[in-house]
Amino acid sequence: MGDEQSVAGRRQRVAAAFSVWYLRAVTFINFLSAVWVSLGQDLRRHNTENYFTPYLLTAGFASGAFTMFLAITMRRRKRAAWILNLVLSGLFLLLLAFAMIFPEIRQYAQNWISLALTAAFVGSLIIGRREFYAKGDRSNPKLAAAVAVGGLLVTSLVAALLVTVTNRAHDDFRSSFIDRWRYGTMRLVSLAADDKRFEGITTPGWVNVTINGLSTLLLLAVLYAAFRSRRAVDPLTEEDERGLHRLLDKYGERDSLGYFALRREKSVVWSPSGKAAVAYRVVGGVSLASGDPIGDPEAWPGAIEPWLADAREHGWLPAVMGASEEAGTIYARHGLDALELGDEAIVEIAEFTLEGRAMRTVRQAYNRVKRAGYEVRIRRHEDIPADEMTYLLERADDWRDGATERGFSMALGRLGDPADGRCVMLECTDGEGQLRAVLSFVPWGPRGLSLDLMRRDRGSENGLMEFMVIELLQRAAEIGITQVSLNFAMFRSVFERGSRLGAGPVLRLWRSLLSFFSKWWQIESLYRANAKYRPIWEPRFLLFEKSGDLPRIGIASARAEGFLEAPGLPKWLHRKHLESRR
Repeated sequence: MGDEQSVAGRRQRVAAAFSVWYLRAVTFINFLSAVWVSLGQDLRRHNTENYFTPYLLTAGFASGAFTMFLAITMRRRKRAAWILNLVLSGLFLLLLAFAMIFPEIRQYAQNWISLALTAAFVGSLIIGRREFYAKGDRSNPKLAAAVAVGGLLVTSLVAALLVTVTNRAHDDFRSSFIDRWRYGTMRLVSLAADDKRFEGITTPGWVNVTINGLSTLLLLAVLYAAFRSRRAVDPLTEEDERGLHRLLDKYGERDSLGYFALRREKSVVWSPSGKAAVAYRVVGGVSLASGDPIGDPEAWPGAIEPWLADAREHGWLPAVMGASEEAGTIYARHGLDALELGDEAIVEIAEFTLEGRAMRTVRQAYNRVKRAGYEVRIRRHEDIPADEMTYLLERADDWRDGATERGFSMALGRLGDPADGRCVMLECTDGEGQLRAVLSFVPWGPRGLSLDLMRRDRGSENGLMEFMVIELLQRAAEIGITQVSLNFAMFRSVFERGSRLGAGPVLRLWRSLLSFFSKWWQIESLYRANAKYRPIWEPRFLLFEKSGDLPRIGIASARAEGFLEAPGLPKWLHRKHLESRR
């Protein structure tokens, strides 16, 4: 029985792969025929005379874009794409089979080849039907209809405007705006449409191509809306938060990033025993988890497996940002590959000192700020009166760099919430008692802290943040902590090894590239800022299924961290907006 199931499963995977590769091949030919004039003319002739081409094989960029989109969605195992292909290819197969009754049709060999290829595609869909399991968002049909109606109205009006501006007919007075709007709408449908009815309209060729290109964009927008992955996931409930807090109280010291699982934009998947959980967020079709699973390591597989199953069910790419080596090993056993992202800077309080030649620069900066009269106050959030916390929140918001709140894997995304009473706030005032900077740390087990938020007045003394961190390290006994996790340094090993004597040309080139991009993304400066405390470097990893998914995962990660704005449809078409209007 097991062997039979294995053979059946292999047959289904092969059939599904054939359907995807068929669409990829058709996409290539469609695009090729769009630039290869003679090939395109042959394909068009075969579709207008007594010849038939296989399913979806037509010349043009629009047809190429359409088949490419179908190939991508089928590759992602979208059930809706499978249904659409089965309906369209099934109807086309019936039409082609009926046409073969006539002698003038069946006399051509290419028609038999088209029939065989189309039948093979339909058969592959039927055999591999179980491989197309990914569900879409329930709102997709309504959204696709709204995009189609609204997009057609907008593009037709734009087309009418283009026709009006570029009309070169001598008797253009004979054409009304309705005529130009109808003409533009017709061009949206086809470049080869009959325009003899519009004697008062003559437009350049580029206008017709531009209008037809708008139809391609509209088609892609409708397809995207119809086939997009499910976006809305269940956010953390109060029960989830209580459960995560219980696990963090018991196992929180294992991972310095564990507390960030409490971000309320995340969802959580629990192991059957309730002893472990994976917190994640869906961004751009990527199910993005961060840090290690929460809870007992022995129960981690029980949470990882349903998280992966949920991702596959909805067509999401599973990925993990900032996993430790221990968690990376467990994830690897479930089919994920690992890529080292960088290192987390961890300072052990007992080993930190400002003494010695290596700390001379840091010591001098610390003393300079201290002589300027700056002082630091350290308190748990729960010990800060409500009016004082309100003032701290206002000042922190004033100092925020930009309107976007950044952070996902190593930031909590909220400040002053009553549920975060064990967080630690550092308030720095100048010699006149004015607040100039704040730092906030989240708990890392019972005796550790992880940096969450850094805000300062731009007009304050240079080195103020370093002064505050050193104050925390020197006065750690006041709040009973023994270790502090600071910022994450991406590609830290590249900067460190690339500057050493004997570094190879590839490593030096890689370091030069990262230094160049550091002008915008502060990659090297974060490493330098952390290195001055002489921390312990703990490697962190990115987990993924296939290397080809890395660009998409990278974009999703940048969006989650707030470095990229989310592209997409207008706000009035977003699901949350539609639901808020009900």
